[in-house]
Amino acid sequence: MKALRNYLDKIKPNFEEGGKLHAFRSVFDGFETFLFVPNTTAKSGVHIHDAIDSKRIMSMVVIALVPALLFGMYNVGYQNAVASGTLESATLVSMFLYGFLAVLPKIIVSYLVGLGIEFIVAQWKGEEIQEGFLVSGMIIPLIIPVNTPLWMLAIAVAFSVILAKEIYGGTGMNIFNPALVTRAFLFFSYPSAMTGDDAVWVSQDTILGMGGQVADTFTAATPLGQAAAGEAVTYSVMDGIIGLIPGSIGETSVIAIALGAILLLWTGIASWKTMVSVFLGGAVMGLLFNAVGLSELTWIEHLVFGGFCFGAVFMATDPVTSCRTEGGKYIYGFLIGVIAVTVRVLNPGFPEGMMLAILFMNLFSSLIDYCFVQSNINARAKRAVKK
Repeated sequence: MKALRNYLDKIKPNFEEGGKLHAFRSVFDGFETFLFVPNTTAKSGVHIHDAIDSKRIMSMVVIALVPALLFGMYNVGYQNAVASGTLESATLVSMFLYGFLAVLPKIIVSYLVGLGIEFIVAQWKGEEIQEGFLVSGMIIPLIIPVNTPLWMLAIAVAFSVILAKEIYGGTGMNIFNPALVTRAFLFFSYPSAMTGDDAVWVSQDTILGMGGQVADTFTAATPLGQAAAGEAVTYSVMDGIIGLIPGSIGETSVIAIALGAILLLWTGIASWKTMVSVFLGGAVMGLLFNAVGLSELTWIEHLVFGGFCFGAVFMATDPVTSCRTEGGKYIYGFLIGVIAVTVRVLNPGFPEGMMLAILFMNLFSSLIDYCFVQSNINARAKRAVKK
């Protein structure tokens, strides 16, 4: 790494003001900051609260996503083995390698398209390349079914980066979570690829001679898909906690997601107030709907099935699109949980619910913060008058 650092320092003058490659300064800066975390952080600006910068935050979130990513790769191979009837002969390593080969192209496409657009925009504006897509680029492949075609993914990522991020000014300016906008675009544009039609939740083909071939007539519904269709849910709470069930790549294992949550909470990157409030709101509505007979799922099943845990940990806590005020975090998170379960129960066309809940509350997070800030201003003004 020292040799690489020395090489970058040697060629850096070519990309600085007056250098022969000055036009590509943004591109060079992007590669440099991707390879090496800056030794300093910004020293001015009202948004600076501590010694951590966006690069460090994004890197830590990506690390927190690794358990869900690795388990998701294994589960892709496991579901293929179950569907193809080869589970008895399959090994842990072979299933993981199969899943790795199935998921890797989606990660590559996500980053190539998203970062490619950000590089072009930064170069056009003459600005530094922002690090925000480091996280979004990893989250996007984890919240889609494994059989989502790569061309669909590329279109959705481009739509999200351009219309949900860059059009607002880039990282830190967007009001909607880009990863969720990508999923929403896929859901509404290509619903058959996102709602579980046919065997969309299971990888059906062999890859480089690995895995098994799944029959075209095979179907594998998620627990929430079964509930929405009025069928008996064939998976237990423990199945949801472990994660060996059909679903989006990184959303099935509560244990893997919890490992990431621990890291985010321990480092202070994610707000425990937002995270806990999401689970509380979901639990309250789950208890209510179950009590009145509108939902066969118990409150704990609502929390462990689908993308509820993943959304609560990695997307509801997004520092850009969530509430910043301490009181606002409680309301923001609680309403996400309430809306997610309400959508699941009352609208079978949206068996997941978490995507719409977070996007809806993204829209109101600034209003919630405004109300809390204004309330504090009014209270302080009254105290000043009394004095």
